[in-house]
Amino acid sequence: MGICDYDYDEDRMKIKVHCAGCLYGSSIEDFPACMLTTIDKLLEQKKVDSVVLSRHREYEYSSDQVQKLREIASTLEWVMQARLLVSPALLQAERWHPKARQRLSYIALTLLRFDPVAAYVELQREISHISLLAKNPASTSLKAYLDTVLLPLQSRLEATQLVQSARPHLKRWKFGDRSIYRDAFLPIIRPNFMLTRYLVTPPEGGVSVDRYKVGDTHVEIFRLPNLAQNFYFALPPEFRFSEEKYAVLDAARRYMVTHKPKTAEFVKTEKIREVFTNIGRDLIRDTAERMHVYLSTKDLEEMAQILTRYTAGMGVLEILLADDRIQDVYVNSPIEKQPIMVFHAEQEECTTNLIPTREDAESWATRLRILSGRPLDEANPVLDTDLGIPGGKARFAVITKSLSPLGLGFAIRRHRDKPWTLPLFIKAKYLPPLAAGLLSFLVDGAVSLLIAGGRGSGKSSLLASLMLEILPKTRIVVLEDTLELPVQQMIDLHYNIESMKTRSVITRVETEMPADEALRASLRLGDSSLIVGEIRSVEAKALWEAMRIGALSNLVAGTIHGESAYGVFDRVVNDLGVPKTSFKATDIVTISKMLKSADGLHRFRRVTEITEIRKEWDSDPQKEGGFVNLMEYSGKDDTLKPTDTLLNGESQVLNRIASLVREWSGDWNVVWENIQLRAQIKEAILNAAEKLQRPELLEADWTVRSNARFHTLSEQVRQEVGSAESKQVFEKWLEWYKQELKSSQFYREAASV
Repeated sequence: MGICDYDYDEDRMKIKVHCAGCLYGSSIEDFPACMLTTIDKLLEQKKVDSVVLSRHREYEYSSDQVQKLREIASTLEWVMQARLLVSPALLQAERWHPKARQRLSYIALTLLRFDPVAAYVELQREISHISLLAKNPASTSLKAYLDTVLLPLQSRLEATQLVQSARPHLKRWKFGDRSIYRDAFLPIIRPNFMLTRYLVTPPEGGVSVDRYKVGDTHVEIFRLPNLAQNFYFALPPEFRFSEEKYAVLDAARRYMVTHKPKTAEFVKTEKIREVFTNIGRDLIRDTAERMHVYLSTKDLEEMAQILTRYTAGMGVLEILLADDRIQDVYVNSPIEKQPIMVFHAEQEECTTNLIPTREDAESWATRLRILSGRPLDEANPVLDTDLGIPGGKARFAVITKSLSPLGLGFAIRRHRDKPWTLPLFIKAKYLPPLAAGLLSFLVDGAVSLLIAGGRGSGKSSLLASLMLEILPKTRIVVLEDTLELPVQQMIDLHYNIESMKTRSVITRVETEMPADEALRASLRLGDSSLIVGEIRSVEAKALWEAMRIGALSNLVAGTIHGESAYGVFDRVVNDLGVPKTSFKATDIVTISKMLKSADGLHRFRRVTEITEIRKEWDSDPQKEGGFVNLMEYSGKDDTLKPTDTLLNGESQVLNRIASLVREWSGDWNVVWENIQLRAQIKEAILNAAEKLQRPELLEADWTVRSNARFHTLSEQVRQEVGSAESKQVFEKWLEWYKQELKSSQFYREAASV
């Protein structure tokens, strides 16, 4: 294909100009030759909605920018159709101004095509010159030339957007200055080695509200006038490469594409990434040497990682998911028409500068099908799976055309790299220390506990934090249809844990075991704490039946959708078909919600209720006093507060737990002190982390060590004085904790040296 040849996609009304080998470049705003070529193409093709100039990078110009060039093309077309260069007025004017035709031809047919602003300026000068000559009474033909040719052309140019935007700046303008075009044309850019397009400049009028780095990616967030959501502007290193590096990466990518791995090799993501990185590193080195491009060792490693991202990985999605402040990513259909959206922990809903293509979406969907082993087609229009990404995990929900008429759509929930812990939740104000202490006590008390709330309210994260309150010696069985809970991290922390993957009620993969059968199988795996990722369907009956008959003697916990204790009851009994008598086996329902500020612009997560389920009711626990709150959320104080029931020791669940412990039986004060002790320890951990500026103290490994020491010290104090006296336990724990901090600080400083 020749230089500046083009393809025309009639369905998309898109022109793609091939600029490879061109001596100039491939952007309208920077290169006059590119503007001239594009205007010529618009003269040939009338129905054009977007223009792409393709070289090492593709510069795509949207319909509003193409319209600016179409106006210039229409002006050119008018010049030719009106036959201005052979008009009688011009022929007569040449007697007084011999260079009139030459000047008009240069302005209207040449300069207008590659620099319309310069053409306008030159036309203004020509009009001034002709106006002076026309003052001679004998030169009436010049007046006719002015009125019938030059002034109509001026009028047409002044009606174009390019000239209108340039006119206020013409006093400072110099011939050849293309800054005006750089303001007028803001293309979406896509390097050839990747599919996603991106906006290279921040939005006009945006005010920067946050700026930070994620690895080598520069992130800046802008507040835009008249828009409720902010703008998330990401600039990873691959967006900042030189043309030489783009050429090397593109050549390497084309080779990699022709050597795709077998499907079976995709099963182990870590393995395929490692293989691709190693191959890519060698390939980039060889390609750079062949193209005489110097690359440092750092350049080589960086480019190898980037090449892997766009061949064996998930492309730009990995850039977003590497940002631990991003909680959700949305890629809505139609894919090519709108940018990726994100939910940011601090800036909330944001539009990004990343615009995927249909090829992106199809590539992501194919990879998710292969990695999950689950279908995504007309018969199975939903795919729900989790995927390990560099630095963490994410849950992907994908819908396809039979459910989404406009094509593929993606909703991605980013999981924290490490499990959430109760001290982390206290820091985030999700719950107060007392609530953390109460939940820790309930976990040790082997209750049946449900965490309810809407999507995105933090249910699964809270469940994960409560799993860490279980002592590692206790066997745990985890049932999930989509693997979200931190099982692998808990294995690394030496937990006795077994994970079971069940059939999704959405995708219904026949090779996977239904959740109710998997739950019955879990009961045969020995005495264990049972964690159910989310209670959705038929497994509910089996779960509550097992709890009711006492088949589960340890903690039973799971998540479920519901906005209140009664909402959970209604869903479990009326929607999932669990008998009311079986539902009474539930001890505690914890409600978490996504709350909004008064202006509606901000959202934040909070635990809003901790409710115990009493047993003395027949048909309606709401009316018969079956739901009793132990803690309630105060909007005024933005915190969860204890109720009189909790403060006065009237909780039946807590008193039942106490009745099974010799030192606690019949003594509410000792139970209350133990709950407060746990809260005091969680708060002390947070205070130490903030005072020492050591956020790692809030993480899972420290939490598990702290919990284990709390239990051993409680037993030690009990043997010494006859009971686990709270004050002594805390003093001993605090002494141990300080020693651990000093020791870890010493080793950390030694390692840094």
